[in-house]
Amino acid sequence: MMLLPFLFTSPFLAQIRYSIPEELEHGAFVGNIAEDLGLDVAKLSARRFRIVSGAKRQYLEVNLENGILFVNEKIDREELCDRSPNCFLHLQVVIENPLELYRVEVEILDVNDNSPSFPWSEFNLDITESAAPGSCFPLESAQDQDVGTNSLRSYQLSANAHFILNIQTRNDGSKFAELVLDTPLDREQQKKHEMVLTAFDGGSPERSGTALITITVLDANDNVPVFDRSVYRASLVENAPRGTLVLKLNASDLDEGSNGEVTYAFSGHAPLKVRELFSVDPYTGEIRVKGVVDYEKASVYELYVQAKDRGQSAVAVHSKVLVDILDVNDNAPEVILTSVSTPVQEDAPPGTVIAVISVMDRDSGENGNVDCQIPNNVPFQLHSSFKNYYTLVTSEFLDREAVSEYNITLTARDLGSPSLSTRKTILVQVSDINDNPPRFSQPSYTVYVTENNAPGASICSVTAFDPDSNQNAYLSYSILEGQIQGMPVSTYVSINSDNGNIYALRSFDYEQLRNFQILVQAQDAGFPPLASNVTVNVFVLDQNDNAPVIISPLPKNGTLATEVVPRSVDAGYLVTKITALDADAGQNSRLSYQLLQATDPGLFSVALYTGEIRTIRRLVEKDAIRQRLVILVKDNGQPPLSSTVSIVLTVVDSVPESLSDFGDLTLSPQPPSNLALYLIVSLSTISLIFLVAIIVLAGVKCYKDRETLSGYNLPPFACCCCGGFQPEPPPEISSAAKVPTNLCLTPESAKSDFMFIKPCTPSSTPRNNEAKMCSINSPHKALNLSENNRISAHKTSKTFLEF
Repeated sequence: MMLLPFLFTSPFLAQIRYSIPEELEHGAFVGNIAEDLGLDVAKLSARRFRIVSGAKRQYLEVNLENGILFVNEKIDREELCDRSPNCFLHLQVVIENPLELYRVEVEILDVNDNSPSFPWSEFNLDITESAAPGSCFPLESAQDQDVGTNSLRSYQLSANAHFILNIQTRNDGSKFAELVLDTPLDREQQKKHEMVLTAFDGGSPERSGTALITITVLDANDNVPVFDRSVYRASLVENAPRGTLVLKLNASDLDEGSNGEVTYAFSGHAPLKVRELFSVDPYTGEIRVKGVVDYEKASVYELYVQAKDRGQSAVAVHSKVLVDILDVNDNAPEVILTSVSTPVQEDAPPGTVIAVISVMDRDSGENGNVDCQIPNNVPFQLHSSFKNYYTLVTSEFLDREAVSEYNITLTARDLGSPSLSTRKTILVQVSDINDNPPRFSQPSYTVYVTENNAPGASICSVTAFDPDSNQNAYLSYSILEGQIQGMPVSTYVSINSDNGNIYALRSFDYEQLRNFQILVQAQDAGFPPLASNVTVNVFVLDQNDNAPVIISPLPKNGTLATEVVPRSVDAGYLVTKITALDADAGQNSRLSYQLLQATDPGLFSVALYTGEIRTIRRLVEKDAIRQRLVILVKDNGQPPLSSTVSIVLTVVDSVPESLSDFGDLTLSPQPPSNLALYLIVSLSTISLIFLVAIIVLAGVKCYKDRETLSGYNLPPFACCCCGGFQPEPPPEISSAAKVPTNLCLTPESAKSDFMFIKPCTPSSTPRNNEAKMCSINSPHKALNLSENNRISAHKTSKTFLEF
C-alpha cells in the first residue's frame, strides 16, 4: 500500500493508493482506510463516510465499524481492464461535517491464471526444396490474456534437423515466432516434416500452450513473388466506415502463367484482432476496413501479409503493414455522479457539498479536455477538486418553502472541433426544517350565533396552514385558557384539535351573554414546535324568545289594574299609558299596541307604538261607568310574541278617586250600579261631622282660656290665636315699664296640627305680676298660627274623604 497525500485549500483533499491481486474472494482485506487517512472510526457513521466508484459493479466496500476496506466481489482483471498494462479502480471517499474528499486508487495486479494458446491446434506450411538456408517463415502467434511477466514470454520448437526459431517482438511488446530454415531441404529424401511449437509465459508457476506444425516440401519454383516494399505504412481515421481502402499491396512474380499470378493474404502470425478489423483482397491486394477502428483501443496496428504465386511449388513471401490511427473527436464526455447528498436541509450553510461529480473523455489531446458548467440562476456552484473531478456546493441558504427541489443541468463540453457535450440533470431535493409558524387564513374571526343554539353544534371553523412539510406542517388546534362571565372558557366552547371546528357546549342566551372572545392556538408538530394565536369574536344573535312584559299599569293584590276617567273630558284625553318591555333586541323588541277587547270599542283607542290610551269622543250619560279594556302588546319578531293586559276604567263626575276593588266586569253592557254613589255620600257625611266636631272643641277650649286671661285685657279671639302680644298694663303699674306676658302651649301642640293653649304657673313670687307665656311674641304671629290651624284641619278632612 502506498499513501500519496495531496493538500488543497477547501475542502481538504488527499489521495491514497492500494495494490491487490485479482481473483480475491469476498471479504479479503485491502487496507484499513480509516487508519491510513487518520480518521476516527467511531465517527465514520455520524460523518456519513462512504465510497463511490465509477465502475459498473461495487467491487470494494468499507466496514464502518472498523474502517477496513475489503473485497465485496471477485475481481477479474482481464474483464475489467482487458490487455491494458495498468489496471486501477478509482474510488472517491466522501466524509461530511466537515467535508473531506479523498481519492483512492486500487491497483489490480495480474495473477497468472491464463495459459498461452494458439488459434489452431495444428497448421500447415508449404516450403519449396529450393528455399535457401536462412529463409524465414512466420508462424501463428500464441495469445495470453495475462499481462506483464505473466504474459507470453517465449517459444520453443521441438528437435528437428532443418529448422530453428527466431523470436520477434512487436511494437506493442507482444512476441511472435518465425521458422528459420537452417539446412537445405531435399524433397526426395523427406516430403513432410512435423514438429511441436510450444509457447511459454513468464508466470510462476509457468504455463504453456502447444501447436503441431506440419511442413510439406514442394518442388523447386524458379521465381517467387517480390513485394515492392518491405514495410508498408498508412494512416487511417478512426471510425472509418467499413470498406474504406487503407492501402494496396503490390508484389510481382517473373514467372508466366499460373506461376506468375500472385495472391495476397494475412500471414499466419497476424493477430486475430487484426483479422477482425481489416481484410485483404486475395487478387488485388487491397486492404480495407472490415470492423470498427477505435483510436482509444489502439493507435497503431501491425498487419503481417504474404504473397505467393499460384504455381504448384508456390512459396509465400511476407511483408509488414503499419496502420496509424488518427484520433477524431468522436467521444462525448461522460458524466458520473460519484456521490449525491440529497435531500439537503434548507438551513444548510453555503458551501455544503451536494454532489461529487467525475467526468471523462476517451478522446486524447484537446478532444479529451472537458469543461463543466451549471446555470447561473441556481443557488449552487461547481468547484474543481482533482482533475476531472468536481464538487457541487451550495452558494447561499436555501428556502424549501420557495423552491422544494432543483433540477440542475450539468453541461460537460470537450475542447474538440467540433465540440461534443453531455448534459446530466441532478435532482436536488430540499428537506424541511421547522422554520415557519402556522398562519391563520384570517387575522381574526367574527362568528354570529343565534341564541338558543343546540349544545354540541358547530358554530364556526378556524383554518391555519403551515408552509413547512411533513411533521412540521401537521397542526393541532386548542383553545387557550380564559374566562367568560367568571366561568372557564372550556365550559362554553370546545375545539376539534384536528380540523379546527369550534363547538358550543351550552345554549347561549342573548339576554345574558351578547358577545365574548376566545383565543385559539394552532401549533405544529415540529421540534421545537411553533404556534400562532387568533382571536375569535363570537356574537350571540337575538332570537324572538321573550314575550313583552307589562310594566304598568300593574294589577294589585291579584285584581285588575284600574284607572279613573272624569266624565267631563274631551276627545283625545290621555287616560293612561301602557308601558311594556321586551328583553329581546332589534325588531324583536319593537312593540306595537292594539285594543283587543273593549266594553265600548268606540270610546277608547290605543296608540300603535306608544301604548297611550285616549278617549275617542266625549263621554255621555249613557256610557257605562266601568269600562274594561284588553290591550294586546305584540313584538315585531318572527314569529311575533305577545302579552295582554286588562284595565278597568271608571268614569266619575268629579276628581278621580281610587277604587279599591270593582270585581270582574263583563264585557257586555249592564245597568249602572248605585254602590259607588252610596259610598261617596257616606264618606262625605262622616268627614263633615268630624270637621264640625273639631271646630266646636276648639271653640270651647278658647272660651275657657279667655275667662282665665280676662284680667289682661286681651283682644277678642286672642285665646284662639297663638301669637305673642303685650297687654295694656293695669292702672297701678307705671306706663314707663311694660310687663311682658307669656302664653304657654300644651305639650300636645308639638304632636298635632292643632295648638292647645294653657296658662303658665307663676315662677316664684307674685310681686312681679308676670304671667309667663311660651313661644308667644307677636299678635301677627298669632294670626299666622290660626291660619295654619285652619289649613291643617282642612288637610285632615281631605284625608278622611280619601280614606
